[in-house]
Amino acid sequence: MANYFQPEIETASREEIIRIQNEKIVKQVKHVYDNVKYYRDLMDEKGVKPEDIKSIDDIKKLPFLTKNDLREAYPYGLLGTDLKNCVRIQSTSGTTGKRVVAFYTQHDIDLWEECCARAIVAAGGTNEDVVQVCYGYGLFTGGPGLNGGSHKVGSLTLPMSSGNTDRQIQFMMDLGSTILCCTPSYAAFIGESLAEKGYKPEDNKLKAGIFGAEPWTEEMRRSIEKSLGIKAYDIYGLTETSGPGVSFECSEQKGMHINEDHFYAEIIDPDTGEVLPEGSKGELVFTSLDKEAFPLLRYRTRDICILTREKCSCGRTHVKMTKPMGRSDDMMIIRGVNVFPSQIETVLLNEGYTPNYQILVDRKNNTDTLDINVELTPEQFSDKVSDIQAMEKALEGAMRTMLGIGPKVHLVAPKSIVRSEGKAVRVIDNRKLHD
Repeated sequence: MANYFQPEIETASREEIIRIQNEKIVKQVKHVYDNVKYYRDLMDEKGVKPEDIKSIDDIKKLPFLTKNDLREAYPYGLLGTDLKNCVRIQSTSGTTGKRVVAFYTQHDIDLWEECCARAIVAAGGTNEDVVQVCYGYGLFTGGPGLNGGSHKVGSLTLPMSSGNTDRQIQFMMDLGSTILCCTPSYAAFIGESLAEKGYKPEDNKLKAGIFGAEPWTEEMRRSIEKSLGIKAYDIYGLTETSGPGVSFECSEQKGMHINEDHFYAEIIDPDTGEVLPEGSKGELVFTSLDKEAFPLLRYRTRDICILTREKCSCGRTHVKMTKPMGRSDDMMIIRGVNVFPSQIETVLLNEGYTPNYQILVDRKNNTDTLDINVELTPEQFSDKVSDIQAMEKALEGAMRTMLGIGPKVHLVAPKSIVRSEGKAVRVIDNRKLHD
């Protein structure tokens, strides 16, 4: 039996989905043009009027929005309704410059929580489950999104937030948590901590995990599934479009279904902005079809992926996106070679190392350097310098094959890389400091 939260929409025909999108886009463009001066100016500059948008096919006439626009319009410049209609803000973790602040009406929150509920039900969640949410609460969207989704499903919700791993484990074991929601790096850390306390995967009651907010590889998925004895599901979202639940995996786990009744996805060429045909790899662009408070049209996510409409065995009819294959902006260019952190993680896990690593990029004498610190497990750790050196050399060879350039690998003692309870800090690029 397939699991759906809203079967009539999740399994709607293609014609029905397009009908919904056509109706919503016409209304949304008018709403934005009338209420958001910042975007109205962009449309006027491009010579586009709301009446030019008669169906979803006309969306390509509209201008794009970028993270830079969000910073320029901060805090209220992209607000689509009176502030008195807004009940909440959420914000990005803001690693660079101004934070992105997104606004929500109660209606926006209800729709967002329904999207998260669809993800929980797709992972096998029902009102008999105990859902442990260890995404951060507060400004970060992870905690509030999955918390609300879990309530909509009727599951018992443990609003743990991130951190305090001893307490996480105590509640998990005592209350019999069945679904774990957190970042993949924190899930790996919980698995590691359980093993240290002497628990085997079969000792917990977990059956599924819903992990997102940072890139992770198939190898990392298998490693988490093994350490926790679960099936691990991916979830995708961004604060700018609401938060997690924009798309989610079903049991087939061949990409994530986008909630197309709320978000319209396009793939563009990141350099030219041209919309690419289905099946092409490019940058993902989202339009929020029914958000009231923060209605972004054609927002460039910078995530690189592919969309596919292949029939899915789960019965859902919504388009699927692949796991992001890196980003058009955080891709590292090292000595002219494109390097994604996910490639490094793939090599580590294939070679039997932990997903605890850090990438250090620098520039010395006008040449880029790439150092990778990789944490050993207690079993791998050796006092013999020659053993460690041989392992480093082998790993450097495997990295060179994958990346096309040779990094310097440093195998470090167990537990020596600082654990993150939120998004893992994988890359430290010091080149920006002296360019």
